[in-house]
Parts: sequence; C-alpha cells; structure tokens
Amino acid sequence: MGMANVFISHRKVDVSAAQRLAEEVSAAGHRVWFDEWEIGLGDSVVERINAGLEGTSYLVLCYSAAGVTSPWISREWMSTLHRQLEGCGVRILPVRFGGAAPAILSDLRSADLSQDWDRGCEQLMKAIR
Repeated sequence: MGMANVFISHRKVDVSAAQRLAEEVSAAGHRVWFDEWEIGLGDSVVERINAGLEGTSYLVLCYSAAGVTSPWISREWMSTLHRQLEGCGVRILPVRFGGAAPAILSDLRSADLSQDWDRGCEQLMKAIR
C-alpha cells in the first residue's frame, strides 16, 4: 500500500473527532494535512490551506450535525471539487461524525463514524490507497 496525501477538512466544532481521525490516518502511514498541525500563529490561513490542497490525493470531508457550511470548509471542498472536474485525480471521501449528508454529497458513499468508529475508519482506510 502506497502513501497518500490526505487532507482532513472539518469544522471547528468537530475538531476533536477530526484530530483523532487525522492521527489514525497518519499512523496508517499516510501524509496528513490537518489545520491544527499545519497553520501556525501569523500564517496566512488561505495560503496554508491552498498549499495543503495542492498535492492532495484525498480530501476527507468530515461532517456532523453542524453541517459542512462554514466558509472555510466550503472553500476547501469546493476547490477540490473544481480540481476533480479538471481531472486532477483527487477524491473526496465524506466521513460522518453525525447528522445527515449535505445534498451536494448525497450521491457519494460516506464512512459513518458516528455509529461504529472502528468500522468507519476501516472503510476509510480501504478507500485511501
């Protein structure tokens, strides 16, 4: 199994679950971009996010009852969707911490971590190769 560049996109409310997920993906040997690790004090958030998205093969889009509609998260996956349409070979992998899938993602199968964390993680790891 090769190493993949994985970008973890999440809302601030979901930060603890997202960090747990980032640690597991990282422990599986992938390169993980997670904002809490990558954006330092005084950094340009936009620049750091764009740099992070640049070499990404997988965007793990975390959502919960809080939704996916914060300005940052929308920006991250909208720009990924755009790259996908341009044929950049990046995949969006929705991961659910709770709540229902946003309409725009409803046709993508998501890993449900709200019911069974380990099983959801397993599905996610299978998708990342």
